[in-house]
Amino acid sequence: MQEAGQLLQRYTTDFTRALDAFPALAARLEGDCALLPQLQRLWLASDYLAEVCCNTTAVLQDLLDSGDLECDYHDWLDHAAEVLARLLPPAGSAHEAQERLKRGLRLLRKREMLRILWRDNSGKATLFDTCRDLSGLADACVTLALRELTPRLRQLHGLPLDARGEEQELIVLAMGKYGAFELNLSSDIDLIFVYSENGETSVTPEWHAQHPTARVCTVQQYFSKLGQQLINVLDSVTADGYVFRVDMRLRPYGGSGALALSVDAMEEYYLSQGRDWERFAMIKARAITGGTAAVKELMAMLRSFTYRRYMDFATIDALRDLKRQIEQQVRRKGMHDNLKLGRGGIREIEFCVQVLQLIYGGRHRHLQQASLMGAMLGLVQEQCFPADDAARLKHCYVLLRRAEHAVQALQDKQTHDYPQDPFSEYRVAQSLGYDDAASLRAALDTVRDTVATIFARVIAAPPASAAQREDNELQQLWQNSMDRDKATALLQQRGFTDPGVVLQALDAYHGSKQFLSLDAISRSRMDRFMPLLLARLAQEREPDLGFSRVFSFVQAVSRRTAYIVLLLENPVALSQLILLSTASPWLTEQMSRYPVLLDELLRPLSSPPSKAELTANLRQALLRAASDDLDEQLVTIQNFKQEQMLVVAAAELSGTLPLMKVSDSLTWVAEAVLEQVLDMAWQLLVQRYGLPANSAGESGGRDFIIIGYGKLGGIELNYGSDLDLVFLHDGHGDLETTGGAKGARVNSGAFYVQLGQKILSLLNTHTVSGKLYEIDLRLRPSGASGSLVTTPEAFTRYQLQHAWTWEHQALIRARVVVGSAALAQRFEMIRHEVLGMRRDQERLAQDIVSMRAKMRQQLGSKPAAAVFHLKHDAGGLVDIEFIVQYLVLAHAHAEPRLLQWSDNMRLLDLAAETGILQADAAHALQQAYIEYRSLLHKRALDKADDQLAGDAFMVQREQVSAVWQQLFAAIVPGPLHDAQAGAIRA
Repeated sequence: MQEAGQLLQRYTTDFTRALDAFPALAARLEGDCALLPQLQRLWLASDYLAEVCCNTTAVLQDLLDSGDLECDYHDWLDHAAEVLARLLPPAGSAHEAQERLKRGLRLLRKREMLRILWRDNSGKATLFDTCRDLSGLADACVTLALRELTPRLRQLHGLPLDARGEEQELIVLAMGKYGAFELNLSSDIDLIFVYSENGETSVTPEWHAQHPTARVCTVQQYFSKLGQQLINVLDSVTADGYVFRVDMRLRPYGGSGALALSVDAMEEYYLSQGRDWERFAMIKARAITGGTAAVKELMAMLRSFTYRRYMDFATIDALRDLKRQIEQQVRRKGMHDNLKLGRGGIREIEFCVQVLQLIYGGRHRHLQQASLMGAMLGLVQEQCFPADDAARLKHCYVLLRRAEHAVQALQDKQTHDYPQDPFSEYRVAQSLGYDDAASLRAALDTVRDTVATIFARVIAAPPASAAQREDNELQQLWQNSMDRDKATALLQQRGFTDPGVVLQALDAYHGSKQFLSLDAISRSRMDRFMPLLLARLAQEREPDLGFSRVFSFVQAVSRRTAYIVLLLENPVALSQLILLSTASPWLTEQMSRYPVLLDELLRPLSSPPSKAELTANLRQALLRAASDDLDEQLVTIQNFKQEQMLVVAAAELSGTLPLMKVSDSLTWVAEAVLEQVLDMAWQLLVQRYGLPANSAGESGGRDFIIIGYGKLGGIELNYGSDLDLVFLHDGHGDLETTGGAKGARVNSGAFYVQLGQKILSLLNTHTVSGKLYEIDLRLRPSGASGSLVTTPEAFTRYQLQHAWTWEHQALIRARVVVGSAALAQRFEMIRHEVLGMRRDQERLAQDIVSMRAKMRQQLGSKPAAAVFHLKHDAGGLVDIEFIVQYLVLAHAHAEPRLLQWSDNMRLLDLAAETGILQADAAHALQQAYIEYRSLLHKRALDKADDQLAGDAFMVQREQVSAVWQQLFAAIVPGPLHDAQAGAIRA
């Protein structure tokens, strides 16, 4: 370090001599004990800024006079315009104006680079502050340049109007670090130029009279010229240096492409020719300039190109290819000490985050952001990236970027190579606060090891099993290059009991139009996956069943082989797909129709969330969806519903979730969905009409409830159950709403009718993920002919004066699932009043027995059929439900506790407690009910109907029938009960 010490002494001497040349500045610094050492540190850190201080003393003097060294700018554009006006006098001719612009922007850069580096070097700005300021400076320079250049181009060529006759603006896309506000000290700025639509410029006679040299050109020529002028102003080297080096190679077709393209041309390129590395690049795209509507259209198109709706694990392969290319470049050029591209460098940190953004960003909109740190935080929140790894990467990123800045500050050169000469190393170390170069190098080595380790984990290929590595036979079998007899023997050896069926299925698929139309990449993925699948199925107890189920899924998604890559990359997902598909054809069908469900298989499926967790999770998911995109919100809700049903089914199949909890979970999912759909419908109607008034004339509340009947009301939902709903409101019949955004008003009662209609519309809307639920509204007052939404008064009047007994039976299983707490309380009072009426028990029993007979005749099995319909035949599920409903209607007037619950299990408990049913009979009904419903759940997952063998559940059926006879035979004598008992004995 002796040589370094001598060089340091020389720098100190040079610094002193430089100050001697500027007595006024020297006097000012000597009077400020803090400024002088800061300037000395800066002098040591950057030859470029030392030169600026010596050759452009007005810049430093202006910074000191204005106090900007201590400021944190909030509006870069206004500040930059003010500085330009202060530094340079107004221009005369067009040529003088352009030269003034060039000189002014260069002086502005020198001034602000001195300020930015001063604050960075003195610790007054964080790394992220420095990057934001550099990016803000670039934004200001681009915008100010276009402000000056555009009017002159108009004079030459007229106005570039769109089809609506409005002037188009040049959209400048900032790419890379610039787009993410992460620009470094001596970086190029990567730009892409875009405009709204093609056409010609407009030169009217009036315009031509004012500008006689104006000549029409195409809009593309106009914006290409504007882009060329912008590049010249920023990039050309003059006596004052340059502003920013401009790199246009990220545009479509690279250096050979048109300098400016329309939005349509951009879309055509990315849809037909966009490559994987361009998707990585577009993560950080940001529009600096341009009209709001045009920018919105462009960015929406670029997002759809960049992010897939599903989890896109195919990007890992693309990243591996990119990394291999970079490693070859590093080896070829000897760039091992490159802070950006070398092992464990900045690029690996960016890749760690960006690949996960592309994988998960289509499902989680808040991951679609340019900020590296912001995206990393989002990945941690979504549990897509370990928090500890994120914290380590952030620490590593800060040190590597600060080192990159320090290296670039030495000569204002765009370099990422760590210096090799001792004195430069020492200067960088001092700039970063290290005592010596060895300490900094040790810290960088540790950081790069950490980054390399985490990066390797992110992009590592899944480990191949020993069988997969050494088994090429299944590859030959899949590719039809194996003799048929040998293939049959191989599958038998691997545990398949019917190899012919497997081989026939593979042959049919190979010859299908679906397979023959696959592109080369998709074929390659299938060639990797199918041998792996066959080997994995060979480990199962029933490989033939597993093959028939999983292969149907494979065929369903074979045109979207990104899902195949997901299974290749995630052994846990493949194992769970095999497990669930083998256990349930319904789940196989669901995953085939909605392969986005595979995302849930990436981690072991655990117990379903609680009701509160479901509601919170759905709200969080909707916060990440675009608030102005109704379709995206509905897709988010539909995905949520399907994912939660998958979790419930997996828990039930694994035996970790008992029947009652299964129905609870499925009901909670429905309630969470209904709550959010009501919120969405309410917001849409309020925005249009304002707030409705309630019956008391007050506005502001949501006086509306959704009542669940049937399985939803009884907390007994099954997979694929529809929802029986009734809507009540307490809106004022005469008062209007407060008025919407455009002043529209409507009667408050009509508002709630439209609210009900909107809820139905949202629930029934078909999206790419299907529709939410089948809805049945026939249980509302007067059925299909009744009003969609009714008031509490009308509901009470109907129930007391017009409702049939079967409607009161249905009311037993009714409960408020969503809506106003006050209105829900009123509904409960109405329900208690209606159900608690004293009834003629003989008439009640006759009505119930008669209704049961009709249902059995219409829905049960035929008398001659040797089958038992689990729900509708004698002794079946519906008999238990009718028994419970009779007990409630017959005795609720004396035992109001019977009105406390809407589910059959707790009502049977209460029936035993109150003595209206013997305890052993209640227990027998409960056991039969649980067994029946358990089998119904299983058969739903098996996609089987409700008909069983005629001798099924004989004991349970006899017990149910005995209770039925006990309750009804004495009250309603006749053939109905003989038929009941005879059907079971038969």
